[in-house]
Order: sequence, then structure tokens, then C-alpha cells
Amino acid sequence: MTGAREQHADVVILGGGVGGCAAALAATRAGADVVMTEETAWIGGQLTSQAVPPDEHPWIESFGCTASYRAYRNAVRQYYRDHYPLTVAARTNRELNPGSGGVSRLCHEPRVALAVLTQMLAPAVSAGRLTILTEHKPVEAEVEGDNIRSITAKSLRTGGRVVLHGPVFIDATELGDVLPLANVEYVTGFEGIDETGEPHGAPEPQPDNMQAVTCCFAVDYLEGEDHTIERPEQYERWRDWVPELSPPWPGKMLDWTMANPVTLEPRPMAFVPGGNEWEGGKYNLWAYRRIADPSHFAPGTYPGEISTINWPQNDYIHGVFTGTDEELFARNLHDAKQLSLSLLYWMQTEAVSPGGMAGWKGLRLRRDAVGTEDGLAMYPYIREARRILAEFTVLEQHISTEARMDLTDQDRDTVLPEHFPDSVGIGAYRIDLHPSTGGDNYVDVSSLPFQIPMGALIPRRLENLLAASKNIGTTHITNGCYRVHPCEWNIGESAGALAVYALRQRESLRAVRATGRLLAEFQQELGRAGIPIEWPRVSPL
Repeated sequence: MTGAREQHADVVILGGGVGGCAAALAATRAGADVVMTEETAWIGGQLTSQAVPPDEHPWIESFGCTASYRAYRNAVRQYYRDHYPLTVAARTNRELNPGSGGVSRLCHEPRVALAVLTQMLAPAVSAGRLTILTEHKPVEAEVEGDNIRSITAKSLRTGGRVVLHGPVFIDATELGDVLPLANVEYVTGFEGIDETGEPHGAPEPQPDNMQAVTCCFAVDYLEGEDHTIERPEQYERWRDWVPELSPPWPGKMLDWTMANPVTLEPRPMAFVPGGNEWEGGKYNLWAYRRIADPSHFAPGTYPGEISTINWPQNDYIHGVFTGTDEELFARNLHDAKQLSLSLLYWMQTEAVSPGGMAGWKGLRLRRDAVGTEDGLAMYPYIREARRILAEFTVLEQHISTEARMDLTDQDRDTVLPEHFPDSVGIGAYRIDLHPSTGGDNYVDVSSLPFQIPMGALIPRRLENLLAASKNIGTTHITNGCYRVHPCEWNIGESAGALAVYALRQRESLRAVRATGRLLAEFQQELGRAGIPIEWPRVSPL
């Protein structure tokens, strides 16, 4: 391509989110030269540019993740010990939760996540084995037969282009952006129940019915001060919005009563900045994703607690983000941001406090915490992407507690998930689907801690592409539990390791899965790298 520079690597990773970073760690650890692009200015995806503290399972402090993900978690705590004035109690707490947030045992600031990920990748960068191209987006693919020859990435800063060549490509983008560029067969939204047989499947395929996208933001609260933002242009629209969902939502979306994700009954919530996790018998939304708790730090370190706002109230369900139309993407992103800003403005001016006062004017948008001028995360929190038509697709019947009980005639204490002989990792999370663009309310059902099958990472046709994010071979239903941080990390890490193993063996990616000797040897390599492929006996979630 005229005017574009060329770059070659053993492994080309498109997307520098959680899965992309883990893939880069694994591939460079195995001695490969890697180039990784990232659409935003920050690597780290959910952990950084999307401002989402890690969603994790209850055993995470002891087991149930890869060694490198545990190293990341340990490094986050060590970063606070090395660089922040912690109290004695906090400094000696091996399981320090810097934000004391309820969603995770490790609620921490996006900038700390960025610093730790940068440190973890720094040796490979310094050795020349890893090139990271931030603010670069894949825009074109050259495909010959069933092989990708190159991917062209465009600089979002300069408009310049770089053509990336390599024998193996990994799509770790948030939306599965490589798939349409390379004409990879994929699916979006709901599959039809005739195809999957899933208990919660749709009567027929609904490709535009996808989980909500959320523009997260961070705020602190300074009592007695006024930090009210300018009235958002779409404020009246969102303040008065009653979502049309089935089953119905309890009322207006901007309200302290929401649908219980499991029962769908009305669930009154509390909102008490500086309060406890439970206030007056109600769950305190402020504490849910709190990322800075001043009680862990020397007085004056923080002027107030910092919480990230990622709630049902700012879930955007009025449009999808997986189309190739940049104008439509921009319009949906603008409206999603308006919803989030309207939520903040509503909290600052109209929301009723426990004391009966209207508005918390002291809520301050922390632009510095997310690194943007508008105070919203650099990139929307994407729950559902394009998904490859894979060699193997994980269905609800493989991992749902109730579905497995029905299939195996076992009770809750003895039921097991489907065993995947080609497992390359493990994950655990409830099947958690947020309200969708097609008008479906929550689907939140119990699941069994599960394995990650290699077949879900490999497209049915293309020979040199791996999926490494939310684009693997799951369904709309099972994506709901494979999409969270430690699972995405494991997917990416195993994809990076598989790419290098196949290159070293001079075999195709699918041959590793299809050949018993190669599969067994690769799984042994995963074990030596600290990547478990089976769970011990644990309870359903």
C-alpha cells in the first residue's frame, strides 16, 4: 500500500485489552516477536480504558486463575505499597482491597492497572520483542484463500497506516473488528433456539439484539461543594425514560429502584456517598464499584472516596456498536455518553437523598481518573462482540447449573459442567446478561465453574486467526459468563501460547487441537506456565 509502512512479527495481536495484553505476555514469554495494536491511548481494556474494576469469582484469592493473572493482582497491591502512603493496617493486609468496593476483592484505579500492565510488558518492549501501537485501529485485511496475509492499522492520531505481516493473527479487539475485515464467518446477538437448543435462547435469530453498552465514569464526593456539570443536551430524554423491556422494568431508569437481576422484582437501592455497603437494609450503589477508600491511606491522600459508575441506570440499549458504519457508531456512542452524563446530572440536581434533600452537588467528575476531557471512560464497556463461528461453540447446556441438572439427572451438590478434552483454561461467573437492545430484561442464572475449550478460539475456516476476547465461540447466552476479566485474560494468554506453539511445531492451529499428541503436549506446556485447565470440586455460582 502506497505511503504505508510495513512491520513484520511472529504474532500480530489486534487489540490491547485484557485478552490482548495476556496474549502478548504469553507469546513474548515463549520467545516470539509480537506487535500489538490498541485503539485507545491506554492498554488494558476493561481494567483501564473502560474503567471497570475486575469481576471475579469467590475463590480468586486462592485459586481459579492463571499464574500471570495472579501476578497482575499481586502487582496491583504492591504498586499501592510502593507508591501510596498506606496505613499500617492496609500495608500489612495481604488481601488489600484499595477501594473496598463490593464488586471485587481488588477494586483499584484504572491508572494503577495501566501502570502495572505497562510494567509487566516492559521487559519484552525493552528487548525489542514487543511493539505496542496505541491509538491504532485495524481498517483493512489482505486475505489469500483461508489465510490472512496482512492487517492494515490506521493511526487515529495522524491518519498514517502500518501494514502488519505475520504467520499468525490474534483478534483481541473489543468488538471483533478483524472478523468483517477478513471475511471471517461470525454471529452477533441471539442465536435461534432451533440452532442451539438453549433454554434461554430466542425463538429465532436476533442478530441486533445484544447486551447493553455502558459509558463508565468516576466521581468523588466533596461535602459542601458544588461541582454540578453543565445540563446535558439530552437530559430530559433520559430523565423521563421508561425502558420498554420484557419482563417490564419497575419504572423510570433514572431512579433508585431497579429490577433485581435474578428475580426481576423491583429492588430499592441506596445511594450514600461515604456510606457502608449496606445502608438501611438496602445495597449502597456508591460502594459497589468504589475504587479509592481513603481509610486505607494517610489522611489527606484523597479528598474523598472515588467510585466508578457502571450501573443499570447508565446501560445503553438504544443501538448496537458492531456495525461497520462509523457514523452510526459515533451517534450511538454520543447518545450513550449523554445517558451517563444525564445520570450524573440527575444525581447532582434531582435525585432524592435519604434525608429527603434533592441532589448531591458535591459529586465531582474525576476526569483525571479516566484520562479524558469529558470525564467518561476512553472507550465504552463492551459486554458482547461479534463472535466467530468456531470449531466448537459453548452452549448453555454445557455450563448452566439448571440445564446440567436436567441433562444429567444430578442434584445441585453433585452436578458437573461439560468436560472439554481440549481445555486451555478455566473461568467462573454466573450467566449474567444485562438488558438488551431487543428489549429483553436481565437474564441472570446460576452456572458451574467451567473450562475454556480450544475449539472456541479457532474459526471454522480461517487457518491463521485466533479469537482472544469476547469474540470466541460462545453464544449470546454463554458470553454472559466468559466475558469477565480473569476469563478474558486466560483466553488471551492461551491464545498467545497456542500461536507460538503451533509456529514452533510448524503445524496449523487446528492441527494442534486435532492431534492427540500435540494437544497433550500443549496442555502440559500450559500447566508449566501456570495455566490450569481443570477446576477442583467447587460449588455452583
